[in-house]
Amino acid sequence: MTTETVWEGRYLSVRKAGTWEYAERSGDITAAVIVAIDGEGQLLLVEQYRVPLGRACLELPAGLVGDDSAGESVAEAARRELEEETGYHAATVEERGEFFSSPGMTSERFTLVVATGLTRTGDGGGDAQENITVHRVPVDAVEGFVAAKRRAGVAIDAKMLLVLGGGLLAEVAGR
Repeated sequence: MTTETVWEGRYLSVRKAGTWEYAERSGDITAAVIVAIDGEGQLLLVEQYRVPLGRACLELPAGLVGDDSAGESVAEAARRELEEETGYHAATVEERGEFFSSPGMTSERFTLVVATGLTRTGDGGGDAQENITVHRVPVDAVEGFVAAKRRAGVAIDAKMLLVLGGGLLAEVAGR
């Protein structure tokens, strides 16, 4: 089946293969999604306005791998993004596998990582365009925190399901 490029930007392309239309990350760029729990048992979450949604979204810290420097590893990108978004540096970054965001409409993929040995280095908040709010949430209170944010009208990133189910938080927090 032949693939046609409908539109192409710096980070995203829209492709058509037969009757199927989908978005694709340009340049085979992937992302790192970070589960980071500090020494006090607090999960680091970020909240930021997302243009496609038209509202704020609650998310795990994350960012593109190699978008500014070719050859960047997932671990390097995770450390850089965690520090930029939350103000915490991770001594250790452990990859937990590759996942696909929405395979019915995009080829976007990410690697889930667990960041440990956190040291506070700043306030976080992202770059000048991001305006990120950092939340430190006790592991035992994450489910209630997410529910309260949803009731307040904040969008919830689907990747939050990775920490709401399956025991990942309990494993990382050593419970």
